[in-house]
Amino acid sequence: MMASTIPLDAVGQRIFCNGEYGTVLYVGSVPPTTGLWLGVEWDNHQRGKHNGSHEGIQYFKCRHPSGGSFIRPNKANFGVDFISAVKKQYGLNEDEQDAESGTGLLVIGRKTVETIGFDAIKEKQKQLNILNDISVDECAVSRAGTEGEIRRTCPNIKRINLSKNLLSSWKEAMDIACQVESLETFNLSKNKMKFPSTPPPASRAFCNLKILALNQTGVTWTEVLLCAAGWPALEELHLASNDISLLKRPIDVLHNLKWLNVSDNQLTDGNQLHLIADLPRLERLILSNNGISSIHFPDVGFGCKTRMFPSLTHLVVKNNRIAEWSVINELDKLQKLQSFDCRNNPLMDIDKNIETVKQLIIAKIGQLKLLNKSEIFPDERRGAELDYRKKYGIEWLKAGGNQDPNKNNTSEEFLAAHPRFQLLCDKYGAPEDGELEREQPFSLKNQLLALTFKCPEKPDQKPIEKKLPETMTIQKVKGLLYRLLKIPGSELKLSYESSKMKGKEFELDNDLKPLQFYSIENEDCILVRW
Repeated sequence: MMASTIPLDAVGQRIFCNGEYGTVLYVGSVPPTTGLWLGVEWDNHQRGKHNGSHEGIQYFKCRHPSGGSFIRPNKANFGVDFISAVKKQYGLNEDEQDAESGTGLLVIGRKTVETIGFDAIKEKQKQLNILNDISVDECAVSRAGTEGEIRRTCPNIKRINLSKNLLSSWKEAMDIACQVESLETFNLSKNKMKFPSTPPPASRAFCNLKILALNQTGVTWTEVLLCAAGWPALEELHLASNDISLLKRPIDVLHNLKWLNVSDNQLTDGNQLHLIADLPRLERLILSNNGISSIHFPDVGFGCKTRMFPSLTHLVVKNNRIAEWSVINELDKLQKLQSFDCRNNPLMDIDKNIETVKQLIIAKIGQLKLLNKSEIFPDERRGAELDYRKKYGIEWLKAGGNQDPNKNNTSEEFLAAHPRFQLLCDKYGAPEDGELEREQPFSLKNQLLALTFKCPEKPDQKPIEKKLPETMTIQKVKGLLYRLLKIPGSELKLSYESSKMKGKEFELDNDLKPLQFYSIENEDCILVRW
């Protein structure tokens, strides 16, 4: 609906015009032209033409030098009230509302059918009356409307999706929520709103609210804390894409928060996280795409558990700048961390084989059960920890480690780099000389494993000896065997027998894993069955 009359408080209001959203920052004349103009700052600065000035006169200011323009008032859609949008979205159109007798029009999807009198209208109104979920995203909602109308029309609402509308202030959102007594979920994302700079008046509008989404609203963390006193039951808060760079310690607010999403912000300083580390019930923290390069918990040393984030079980740091193993060491200090997602960080590219990196992370964080959305099975953890113990055994010996516990005097420097190493030695025993990975100059020759393939159920088949790269996947090994034995890979079942543990077999059950994942070594034997 295009507004031919301008609201009295038009400055600061949100508008929609030809597919673009903007905020009115000026109402008045723009000489030498005649008539009334609206000065608008567009969300999409490419829609604009200037910075709010015309012929040397500054009428309003834009954040972007070409983000503004002037439009005539009749081009601007100032939006509709909440219930008008609901009735339009849910099929109760104006023809039905105005009908007094005779036939009305009922819209079902794209079809319009005749109805008799008020029967169909009452049926529709009854449906609005029992609705728990209301979704009016992108419906140009700008205000609550007539006092009490939401409560009368939709008394049973629990969840509202109001994303990408024309709400221009937190007050307008509160005016809607005040009439929804059982409101549990409120999605206000993509509404560029003005938030209070002082604590808003006490209200019961959000006393039952559990989930609040304020993504792309322009809210700051300080403004969140000012409003948070009114969200006593809040469990889930989404604040993605708000350019938040600074946090502040919550005092007497957000005590029940379990889930916090601050992805796509500017929290480049990992020390900012210390300010929210006392949230007592926070279980999930999403920090994707923030430019974070370091995380540390200075209250305790390695081998101890931090008091920070006491309930945190899930941490997501995708698309950041984490490149140091020290960050992974620090995360082992968390008391309850079980799920960690660090995809698309430089750390994941530190080794040519991503599986090796994953194994090191598993070995370094003892309680982890999910890594990058993949479950960590007990055998995988055991293999990762044993490999870690072997991989750094030589370094451990050089740093003062000793297989005799009474002579063990490992340097602080080594323990800082490998804080779980001693624990793994206690768990599996100190690495023995035969297990240690000797340092060798890099060459393909040193990466090849001399393996023997045997077919225990086919005595006529002679053993096959091959040298294969340790990074070769089981799937490719099966492809090689297909060419040698003419048996399709799908029919092959592989296991291996260690040269050091004769008679004990280990199944090679994951086609996507490399040979090194199973700790296969030189002179081991791979058993082939079909």
